[in-house]
Amino acid sequence: MIKAEHLSKKFGDKAAVNDISFTIHTGKVTGFLGPNGAGKSTTMRLMLGLASGEGVTLFDSKKLRDYAKPSDLVGVLLEAKAFHPSRSARNHLKILATQGGVPLSRVDEVLDIVGLKEEAKKGPGKFSLGMSQRLGLAAALLAEPKYLLLDEPANGLDPEGIVWLRNFLKSYAENDHGVFVSSHLLSEMSQLADNVVVIGRGKLLADTSMKGFIAGNVGTSVFIRVDGLEKFMAFLDKQKVSYIKKSGGLELDKAKTDFVGKLAYQAKVPVLELSMKTASLEQAFLEVTAGTEEYQGREIKK
Repeated sequence: MIKAEHLSKKFGDKAAVNDISFTIHTGKVTGFLGPNGAGKSTTMRLMLGLASGEGVTLFDSKKLRDYAKPSDLVGVLLEAKAFHPSRSARNHLKILATQGGVPLSRVDEVLDIVGLKEEAKKGPGKFSLGMSQRLGLAAALLAEPKYLLLDEPANGLDPEGIVWLRNFLKSYAENDHGVFVSSHLLSEMSQLADNVVVIGRGKLLADTSMKGFIAGNVGTSVFIRVDGLEKFMAFLDKQKVSYIKKSGGLELDKAKTDFVGKLAYQAKVPVLELSMKTASLEQAFLEVTAGTEEYQGREIKK
């Protein structure tokens, strides 16, 4: 596992990262979330020793600098445009492979994996952001590392590319690897990540499973639509069960479908619709990070 312990970093008097500790496990994708300016990129640089600060990050109980070949352990994508613009994509990867002691045959393998095989001879200076992200991911994958640390790898990818990235990272993690990935695409992260680390204004807000994060911060509710709504409402009032009228039916907060179904049976009203309403990652994220946004927009009044 990767253990980040008491990471801190100041820029002048401002604490960009403030005593953050969390764990990244193999076999899982860990999502890294936070508003703009929360300190996500700085945290990742601290973990890799690319920024000075306090605290320590242990990769399988050792500091990254203590490994003879760190790239064998950790593949990194922090900047989408980290390449010479006129050198071909293949030659860019060949240089990295030579530096890392990776067989050159691996270059064409990773180009194929990320979908850039047909673009291998082109200079990436004119690559789109999505293509640049794919080249950056190819570089991270060269040594088939145990861990991947990826900062916003889905930026610039089209919908098909995002689905491909999700499936690839999940598959990579399942093969006893650990993946740590930041993203602002909350709907995508909810489908990708097993665990989640959330920070705001440099402070740790959550380090838990995705399911635990959502369930622990936003409750579920049950929606029911019946034939005889007024009768059912009168029955619920008598039973002192709270509800909200919504979309031609009722919504009962913090309830289960079994409980609500039994209430309808006792009230002797036919059930037309009964469903559990599960909270979203977006709801939980906004709840937890409320007040930690670095930049806040203003709504236009009508």
